[in-house]
Amino acid sequence: MPSTSPKKRYTKEHEWVTLDGDIATVGITDHAQQQLGDVVFVELPEPGRAVAAGDACAVVESVKAASDIFAPLTGKVVETNPGIIDDPALVNSDAEGEGWFFRLEIDDTAAFEALLDEDAYNEYLETLD
Repeated sequence: MPSTSPKKRYTKEHEWVTLDGDIATVGITDHAQQQLGDVVFVELPEPGRAVAAGDACAVVESVKAASDIFAPLTGKVVETNPGIIDDPALVNSDAEGEGWFFRLEIDDTAAFEALLDEDAYNEYLETLD
């Protein structure tokens, strides 16, 4: 039976993206949260904000550092995750699930396909050691 979970893509800036129709859900990878350490604060983009691929549009702060989160695709922010505002540790405990950051309505679903698949992302991680 085929998997019903959405396909996931990755960026070299350590964001992950899933796509459901024209809605892309964006978060940071498990690798990124491990590098950051304990997340203590997140700043999310305002719903309605237009972002271009590569734009810094959110911030995650940990006990070690603050890091920008980049829009992996061009679109309009349609939702943010209130759960990580209330409990930033969700980013650590479930980075690639309940710890998502925001959702974008995108026009170009082909741009999603151009992002790294899981194998390519894992190969990229191996070059960072």
